[in-house]
Amino acid sequence: MAKKYSTAAQKKIGTVMHEFKEGTLKSSSGDKVTERKQAIAIGISEAKEAHLKVPAQKPVRKKKV
Repeated sequence: MAKKYSTAAQKKIGTVMHEFKEGTLKSSSGDKVTERKQAIAIGISEAKEAHLKVPAQKPVRKKKV
């Protein structure tokens, strides 16, 4: 089953991505965001801070050497 974000969370992430595409998105340190993954992470973080429905992050598995 696919992860479910609330419509409000989707809008929040969408506005952050729009800022990223315009080149106006800044990170917490004030630097311009240049990577798409970082912009998505910022959007999800802002949605969580606003107490919107965001699914839990999938656990990261370590690679065997």
